[in-house]
Amino acid sequence: MTKEEILKRIQDILSEQFQIDRSVITPEAKLYDDLELDSIDAVDLLVKMKEFIPVKIDPELFKKVRTVQDVVDLLHQLINKT
Repeated sequence: MTKEEILKRIQDILSEQFQIDRSVITPEAKLYDDLELDSIDAVDLLVKMKEFIPVKIDPELFKKVRTVQDVVDLLHQLINKT
């Protein structure tokens, strides 16, 4: 899965599950500040991502992400480890 495909899936999830306007879901968007996600939303996002990521996602790794691009990079790295 490419980074572009991962970004599209994240945009889909954020748009559909959290009713966030797709136009603001950019790689530079900050999850907590720009997209106004809270810690519960972050867990929900993680659960949704597990549906299309074939590897286990350590929640500790997710705590370090701040932007949409951080999520894309982390997931891309995890996918390519397999």
